[in-house]
Amino acid sequence: MRLVTFNILHGRSPQDDRVDVDRYADAVRSLGADVLALQEVDRNQPRSQKADLTAVAAEAMGAVEHRFVAALNGSPGATWIAATGEEQPDAAAYGIALLSKYPVTGWEVVRLAPVPTQVPMWWRGSRLPSLVRDEPRVALAATVQAPGRTLTVVNTHLSFLRWWNGRQMRTLLRALDRSRSTVLVGDLNMLPRRAHRMTGMRPLAGHATFPVQRPVEQIDHVLTDADLRVEHSEARRLPISDHRALVVDVAL
Repeated sequence: MRLVTFNILHGRSPQDDRVDVDRYADAVRSLGADVLALQEVDRNQPRSQKADLTAVAAEAMGAVEHRFVAALNGSPGATWIAATGEEQPDAAAYGIALLSKYPVTGWEVVRLAPVPTQVPMWWRGSRLPSLVRDEPRVALAATVQAPGRTLTVVNTHLSFLRWWNGRQMRTLLRALDRSRSTVLVGDLNMLPRRAHRMTGMRPLAGHATFPVQRPVEQIDHVLTDADLRVEHSEARRLPISDHRALVVDVAL
């Protein structure tokens, strides 16, 4: 089984700074994923040609099951509100997606609150901090009927604020049903040692994933408490996103 997690930067290419839906579909298809977790996914956003990027990915990879969950409604970086799950299907939204070539018998959404106030951030090369508004986050868990066994696959994209994403992780772990084997994937915005320490799960891949040209840190992860044997793993550069896709082949 091939597991892939990929922060797609809403399908944008760093080469020409635009979204080409066909290029995005080709990138997804090239991954050959059986289970694909996507972060920074647009739906009906002008910057991504108002495409449903989850549906495009599902068709490209041949997924039989897929789900998009909005973290916010409106336009990131402009006017938005936190998503509640009650939005209209055609509303402009931004969030995460989970797609599978195998049947899914259950879905669960866990909403993760942002920092309630604006917080100062020091950006590289800046002497003074800027006040930023943290975005709401969300996790999506699927009960996947993989060949010969059932797995809970959880996709999330945690806050870039280190002191807050730990709180979000603890909230997520408390909410999950850990009675079956679990695979936790996504852009956790934390380095491997901290991700392992917080979850108690073992990493299935250790490759730098960010930034895409010359990656120096791994903030995208595939972690598990299951007895999965890794046959191959890599951080694959594609013509979209500022992250590399983390690809893991496991024997079930």
